[in-house]
Amino acid sequence: MFIDDQTYTKNNKIYRRILLRNSYRVNGKIRHDTIANLSQCSDEEIKAFKLAIKHKGDLNKLTTEKSKTKQGLSVGAVWTINHLAKELGISKALGKSREAKLCLWMIMATVIEQGSRLSATRLAQRHAVCDILNIDSFNEDDLYKAMDWLEERQDKIENQLFNDRYGNHKPQFYLYDVTSSYFEGQQNELSAWGYNRDGKKGKKQIVIGLMTDEDGCPICTEVFQGNIKDTGTVKNQIEKIANRFGVKEVTMVGDRGMIKSIQIKDLSEEDFHYITAITKPQIEKLIKKGIFQLALFDDDIAEITDNNTRYIFRRNPVRADVIAIDRESKLDTLKKLVAQQNRYLAEHSRAKVEVALRKCIAKSVSLRINKWAKCTNEGREIQIEIDTDEKDKASRLDGCYVLKTDLPASFASSYRIHERYKDLTEVEFAFRTMKTVFLEMRGIYVRKANRTRAHVFIIMLAYLIAYKLRRLWYDVEVTVEEGVKELASVCSTIVLPPGQESYQTIPEPRELGKILLSKIGVTLPDVFISRNIKVVTRKKLVSERKIKKYNILNKKIT
Repeated sequence: MFIDDQTYTKNNKIYRRILLRNSYRVNGKIRHDTIANLSQCSDEEIKAFKLAIKHKGDLNKLTTEKSKTKQGLSVGAVWTINHLAKELGISKALGKSREAKLCLWMIMATVIEQGSRLSATRLAQRHAVCDILNIDSFNEDDLYKAMDWLEERQDKIENQLFNDRYGNHKPQFYLYDVTSSYFEGQQNELSAWGYNRDGKKGKKQIVIGLMTDEDGCPICTEVFQGNIKDTGTVKNQIEKIANRFGVKEVTMVGDRGMIKSIQIKDLSEEDFHYITAITKPQIEKLIKKGIFQLALFDDDIAEITDNNTRYIFRRNPVRADVIAIDRESKLDTLKKLVAQQNRYLAEHSRAKVEVALRKCIAKSVSLRINKWAKCTNEGREIQIEIDTDEKDKASRLDGCYVLKTDLPASFASSYRIHERYKDLTEVEFAFRTMKTVFLEMRGIYVRKANRTRAHVFIIMLAYLIAYKLRRLWYDVEVTVEEGVKELASVCSTIVLPPGQESYQTIPEPRELGKILLSKIGVTLPDVFISRNIKVVTRKKLVSERKIKKYNILNKKIT
């Protein structure tokens, strides 16, 4: 860090420019960041800055009396994430307006500590966001208005991020999948009853689509009503790639429930290609037709072509063993129920055999083993009959899967198609990170449709930062969450010299913090200038507690 003090002449007038700047290297080239413009400061203040920087290694030399110190705001996490947001093009895509900076703070807050807009406002009371992003005080209502602003510009921001990242080298393979997120309340405008992937019965939900490149880097996201089917979301993504992103050569990669005949037709209309998988009943049907045989399934990848459609086969022996163990586990569960019912029948002479048998049959149906595990009774004893032929038939496709594509073999080998389909696990990882593991999309504390879309978009942009951190810290023994918390522990120190103006310094991070910062290529400033902005919330926690306590007491009295 240094003071850049220069004079220059313009229109026969002499001007003086004084900047507080920071130096760092990128790929061996020296770069500079301007931290603050000091041109309006007095000569005495400029001298004080220069003196402080000169003695930054030991500021005690500036005074003979002992200075007092106190803890300032957290700097490490916000400074680092702001650096990454610039590097990834998020700051540029958002812009420099107040709303853009508030949206950037919501993205940062999601990475640092997840929660509502109210919690993001409270978080700003502990982090130096106003100083680093150069914004004035705000409250939770300002963040809600910023969400409205963000939702209106989502398409434009996604387009700019896409063009800045890929330029003229646009990817050809696009991974796409959907998930759902449930609500505790009933008032969200997009929520509806649908297939709940989280297994939460009696909860409305929204459906979220996420598209990434072949490496799993997020490109765009879209929110749908909770009752839409997976296949109903694909056409929107095709139109995005063709119209918004202007990509001509596209291969959409989706699972067997995503890309079906209608979606294949939609893709062909744009001269796009697809990679997907087929279901077990479809495999059985193709075997009966003689298009391929069971002998083709092996540990190695095999392939045949039928009517310009390529089928890639493989048997995963590890997956086959898992399925076999799972099948025997289901049978053990049924045996335990049968033994329990037999004990009950033996101990209760008036108990009906038909009722106990019905329970066992229902259990075998729910376990999906009823085709080969038949429950019958002899007198008052229930027995399980195993149909070995049906059991062998059920197990013959264990670990087998078939991929389907219209890509020509001259463009992509069977191994490349297989690898691209396996890349769908990157989208699944993204959903886990966004929903539960780290960024915690739930709870969704908004009701309006546009704010719901903005909330999911903020989560996606936060995942883009987490995605980058995961790759930068891959060889460090910390999770992304642990690394962010470590950097958040780096706070400024307010120094109070006797009879002088206070100033702030940033202490040297712990060893782990140093490693994390070096992996990103970030250097924290030695001296930190605070604008002393106070962030306040409109809702007051003490008042909320008093209201809740009053309601509880009032309910007890009545």
